[in-house]
Formats: sequence, C-alpha cells, structure tokens
Amino acid sequence: MWRQFRKFSSSSSFSAKEKKWDALIIGGGHNGLTAAAYLARSGLSVAVLERRHIIGGAAVTEELIPGFKFSRCSYLQSLLRPCVIKELELKRHGLKLLKRSPSSFTPRLDGRYLLLGSDKEHNYSEISKFSKSDADAYSRYESQLDKFCEFMDPLLDSSTPETLQGSSHLSTRMRHKLQNSAFWANCLRRALHLGQKDLVDLMDLLLAPASKVLNNWFEADVLKVTLATDAVIGSTASVHTPGSGYVLLHHVMGESDGDRGIWSYVEGGMGSVSLAIAAAAEEAGATILTNAEVSKLMIEDTGRVHGVLLADGTILHSSVVLSNATPFKTFMDLVPDDVLPHDFQNAIKCSDYRSATSKINLAVDRLPQFQCCNLSHPDAGPQHGGTIHIGPESIEEMHSAAQDAENGLPSRRPIIEMTIPTVFDKTISPSGKHVIGLFIQYTPYKPSDGSWENPVYRESFAQRCFSLIDEYAPGFSSSIIGYDMLTPPDLEREIGLTGGNIFHGSMGLDSLFLMRPVKGWSNYRTPIEGLYLCGSGTHPGGGVMGAPGRNAANVVIEDFKKS
Repeated sequence: MWRQFRKFSSSSSFSAKEKKWDALIIGGGHNGLTAAAYLARSGLSVAVLERRHIIGGAAVTEELIPGFKFSRCSYLQSLLRPCVIKELELKRHGLKLLKRSPSSFTPRLDGRYLLLGSDKEHNYSEISKFSKSDADAYSRYESQLDKFCEFMDPLLDSSTPETLQGSSHLSTRMRHKLQNSAFWANCLRRALHLGQKDLVDLMDLLLAPASKVLNNWFEADVLKVTLATDAVIGSTASVHTPGSGYVLLHHVMGESDGDRGIWSYVEGGMGSVSLAIAAAAEEAGATILTNAEVSKLMIEDTGRVHGVLLADGTILHSSVVLSNATPFKTFMDLVPDDVLPHDFQNAIKCSDYRSATSKINLAVDRLPQFQCCNLSHPDAGPQHGGTIHIGPESIEEMHSAAQDAENGLPSRRPIIEMTIPTVFDKTISPSGKHVIGLFIQYTPYKPSDGSWENPVYRESFAQRCFSLIDEYAPGFSSSIIGYDMLTPPDLEREIGLTGGNIFHGSMGLDSLFLMRPVKGWSNYRTPIEGLYLCGSGTHPGGGVMGAPGRNAANVVIEDFKKS
C-alpha cells in the first residue's frame, strides 16, 4: 500500500524551472495523467502540474480518519477505457479490479428486497418476486442496452469529426475532409447494421425521459427505481427530464475485464487508478509536480500559449499546454482577459455547470444490518457487496426529490447510493471495521433555507441521510466513528469541479459530442493556439474514463507532427 501515498515532486523543490517543456498539463486528475503518459510515450517532454498535495483529482484515495482510506469522490470503476488499461499496462503498474457480485441491492420498507447481479437465472428469480412480466423483459432490456453500447463504443476512443479551425493549406483541408467523410461513412455502416427498428429505439432512449423508457419496459417500482438511479446520477435532472435516458446509457457503457456493464471496486481505492496511470507516465519520462497551482496561462502577443505562471510566481515555459481543469476554470480564470473570441467566451460562461450531488464517506465499526434480510450476524452477505439503493421507492418519489432541489431545498428523502468497498478490499480499513460511501442527491449548490458553510446546517443534512438509512438498517447511525462530507461548494473548492459538477459540465444532449464543451471546438483544440483541453468537459464526457486524456494527447501528437 506504500504506492497509495508515495510522494511526487513539489513545485518548490523543482530544479529545472528554466527548461522549456514540449507540453505542460494543468491538473493531475486521471485524464491529465493519461494525457501525460501518451505524450511522454511519443517522445515529448511533459510535466503535470497538480494544485493539491496529492494527485488524482476526483479519482483519489485519502486517509482522513486514521486507518480509514476513502475514495473521496469517484468510488467505482467500469468506464475506464479498455485501450487505456491495455496500452498503458495499468495492471503491471498496480491496478487491481475487484468485481462485485451481486452488483445491486435495493431494500424496501415493506420487508422485501431486490438483489441483482450478473447471474441471469438469479436475476429472473429475484425480479419474479415483484413481477413475472418484468422478469421476462429484463434480459431483453439488458440485451438492447448492450447492443446500443456496442454501437456507441467506437465513438469514445477518437476525436470528434469537428470542422477545421483556422486557415490551412489545401492539402490539410482535403485530408481533413477525407477523415471526416470516413468517420461518417463508418457511422452510416454501423447504423445500417443496427437496423431501423433498433436505431429508432436508440433515438427514443437518447431523447426520452428515463421514466418513459423504464415505464415502457417494466411495471414494478423497485426495479424501475434501481435502474433509474443511473439516469440521474451526478446531474440536476429529474427522471422525467427529456434526455435523461442518455445518462442511463452512459453509465452502462463500461466493463470490467471484458464483462460489459460490470462495475468494480479498485484495491486501495480509486486513487490506485490515478497512481497506476501516473506510474505509466513516469516510466515513459513524464514529470509530476504536486503543490503546483497554475494561476495564469502565458500568452504571446501572437495569441499563442508559451507556458504558465504558478501561484508562487514560478514561470514554466512550454510549446503547448493541456488543461485538465474544467472549461470554465480554464477560460474564465486562467486565460488572461481580452484574449478569447467573445462568442466562444460567452458560450463557455453560459454552459451548465450546476450540481446537486454530495458525497459522504464514513468510518463505521460494523456493517449495516438490513432488517429485510433477516440476518443478525456481523459478517458480510450478498446484500453488502454491491450498490445499495436507499430512499425513494417509486419513480414519483425520485421526481419529488429532484423537485425539492429545483425549489432550492436539499431533498427531504434523498436518493442515496451506498457502497461498502471493505467487503472486498481489506487494505483500506482496520480489521473488523469498514469504509462506507454515500453518493447523495439532490443537494443544491446554494440552498434557499441555509448555507453549506454553516456547520449546524451541514450536520442536519448528514443526520437526515443517516436517519433515512436507519429506516432500512436500524442502528446504522450508532455505528458511525466519523465522516467526511463534500457538498457541491466543497467539490468546487477542494477538487476544482466548477459548480460541484462531477462531469466538468452537464451531460445533457446539448452538451455532448460535437457540442462538448461548445459548438465548433469539440476536438480538444481551443481558440488559443497551443492550448488544448483534456478533461471530462470534453468528448466523450465525465466518469473515470481516460478517453478525453488519451484522445487529446493523440490530437496534440498529430499537431506536433505537422509543425
């Protein structure tokens, strides 16, 4: 476990300040580290500049209570692209995935529960407790989502077919047109292979509210609520919001060791993902600096970036800069005034960075005992291993939770995803004790009835969540040793997520693909020559994917070859 807390260089101890780097990367989150690894592997000199004392961004492990190591923000792995794991040899660098089975447990106040996993016969039996027709439909539902994921999958690992920015030679324009034509031709071939019926069903999923999609498939509230959580996680949207079906699809696009849709814990916590990528980057020659906060980008009179100014006054020079910060942070805070085109700046400023998500990490002295399972022994059972869904027990109750936040109030009955990684990972807590993560919605950035800066207000909401869990697992509150709570303003201040948005910006259909982060600039390049984006605010979006970092690095490498 020493790797989890090994030291990286700090800006104050860095001796090569006069060196001109090929590339500087702002932010040591997993995408920034991924970009660094690929750039270094191509032979470029690269330095990663991380503001905090620890790398990882939102994919980080921190020991905030002695002996208990929290995956402080992100908490499960599935979306990390297989090509990134393979090409960077992350398993050789220490990445160890701990598959969960069963993967989902939904207790109900009436004493029943739903336990789902990868075993199709077991799923059929479990769902049949509530609805025979739903049990019959569930395998067809999963098959359809798998088919849609296979269709979308190739879009994730390459840059978008963006229009050519700026002036260029005729040969460059022709080559660009040919590349884009090939992209769209490939899309058309895959659409024809999918067939019109499935294509229409895919469009329905992308455009419709998640509630409509799930109501069309199923009748049992417990199954719909279990599945609907994926459609609203990390967003301010209700299950009734058009387009929320896409987020549902986004969260089943991943895999663990080739098993589609399976989510895993990571041994050592999510920081182990970042550390494995960092090890690959360092092996390739990249330098990683912590406590190296960037305060401004250095822009020449010609409009080209030539380095960064650190908060301590240090100037680092480079040919290009990649920003793993949010688009808002990059362009509103780091770029000097009067440099960006007005239309571009306004589009960035007006993008949706709202969040209604909070995360509570707890140290507990025993596992929660769910009364619906009729078990009273302290050992972990199948109900503890997967994601535990607590709170609303119907689609309408989920919508009511969202409406509370829309009215400026933290949800009276919040949606809680509980995870207990220590059921599988014995390296992150003392023997016999456990780490529990609560991913919570909805918590508005600025509540109308108080402030997250008020300790009494914060504690009141935390106790609301704990009391809700007590309804399903009596005595849970008394098991708590201590906890850490991150509300949207905390996520913004601590992790650098504008508005507390875990995706670096909304994942609505108006903010994806050719429109992420804004129209005309979806291919990681920016209006400032030599400045690129490589974070979750770019295509294909949020989650611990590594795709934005890999794709951006490939664009930079391509541009270096042309220069």
